[in-house]
Amino acid sequence: MNGKPMNEELPGGFTVGLDARVEWLSADTLLGGAPPRILRLSPAARALLTGQDCTVAGPVSGRLARSLLDAGVAHPRLSGVLRPVSVIVPVRDRPAGLARLLGALHGTLPPGSEILVVDDGSADALAVRRAAAGSRVVRHDASRGPAAARNTGFSLARNDIAVFLDSDVVPLPGWLPPLLAHFDDPAVGLAAPRIVGLGAERGALAAYERVRSSLDLGPHEAPVVPRTRVAYVPSAALAVRVAAAPGGFAEDMTVAEDVELVCRLHAAGWRLRYDPSALVAHEHRDHFLPWLARKAFYGTGAAPLAVRHPGTVPPVNLPLWAAAACVLLGTQRRRGVLAAAAVGAVATWRLGRSLHARPRPLSTAARLNAMALGGAVWQSAAVLTRHWWPLALLTACVSRRTRRAVLAAALAEGLADWYRHRGALDPARYLVLHRLDDLAYGAGVWWGAIRGRTAAPLLPRFAGFRGRR
Repeated sequence: MNGKPMNEELPGGFTVGLDARVEWLSADTLLGGAPPRILRLSPAARALLTGQDCTVAGPVSGRLARSLLDAGVAHPRLSGVLRPVSVIVPVRDRPAGLARLLGALHGTLPPGSEILVVDDGSADALAVRRAAAGSRVVRHDASRGPAAARNTGFSLARNDIAVFLDSDVVPLPGWLPPLLAHFDDPAVGLAAPRIVGLGAERGALAAYERVRSSLDLGPHEAPVVPRTRVAYVPSAALAVRVAAAPGGFAEDMTVAEDVELVCRLHAAGWRLRYDPSALVAHEHRDHFLPWLARKAFYGTGAAPLAVRHPGTVPPVNLPLWAAAACVLLGTQRRRGVLAAAAVGAVATWRLGRSLHARPRPLSTAARLNAMALGGAVWQSAAVLTRHWWPLALLTACVSRRTRRAVLAAALAEGLADWYRHRGALDPARYLVLHRLDDLAYGAGVWWGAIRGRTAAPLLPRFAGFRGRR
């Protein structure tokens, strides 16, 4: 079991600032967060905001700051004091990578910190010990998996904060202070950096991974919450409050144990933060077959996750009305398009009625629902070509309309994704690699579902509009 936060009160002097993408709809109403929500501030709460910031100076400002953080419309303005950490490095047969990592850590850790290297059954134990000279080394005689290796180090940690680093990463200058500052909030149980490419790799695949790696969660800071833009963080580099996770990682999971930890901590009430100002470089795979195998391996983790945490990792998460509109558009008939427009109009009217106390309720509802429908179309195209591609392929064999829909989704979603990450590759090569990425991951999802005898990782989730507060 996980511990629960004993104290959620932000300390005096703790400052939060509104996200740069937040929009003021009026003097007391703002729109922001992911998914988008509308917040209306009382006159007292509005008075506590100095420009875009709120500094905790008592219970009322503390509650406001917490509400803004939890809504995802504000982020901490960090200036914390460094504290000692326990760095835990699981390794198996990577002495060169281990030596590179430990060299990068030299001189960057606060006084009182420790480094624990857990050798998970390496064939050449002596090479690992040589690479880890100056660090404490613990060895598993036989490999027990990365989760067990992390837990071995976690159980020996002497400090309150444990920092997990894989042997194929290199922390970049200034990486640690931003992460540690998040723990000034007593309710924060985990903080994670942005993971970028190491830059040493060459070729089209390496260029694709530099902008599309599943480890890189983008340039925008965010709370880590299931079913949102940042729904997980990878265990390749993350900091964990020891009291938040007494059970450590799930050792019976050989993949997605990091996502499982995020789900457990979130369910226990801990706040989790993603901070892209802290950078850690990762040595991406640049050989084609191992890359495909790794993508498929990641996909196999969806089934055990969906069974352990029902509803937290759906392949697609849509408002019910938007899902209906997408199905109607997918009929590729004039009546279907008109019906989709009618569904959207009714949904907008209903949302506008619920926002009657807000400024410009109907136009605001139209904007929100346009965003929701655009996101639904994007998700639908993505899930057709990723999680559901085997089913889509079978259906396309017998249906001309399905063939057109799948082809349009594969091209449109791929080119739109290239445009979002443009600069690394030309559209043609990017599109091919993106589709292979999705095919491999989707194959892994289906294999995991068949092996686990569950359809849970393939089932959509339907939700309503959040945050009418």
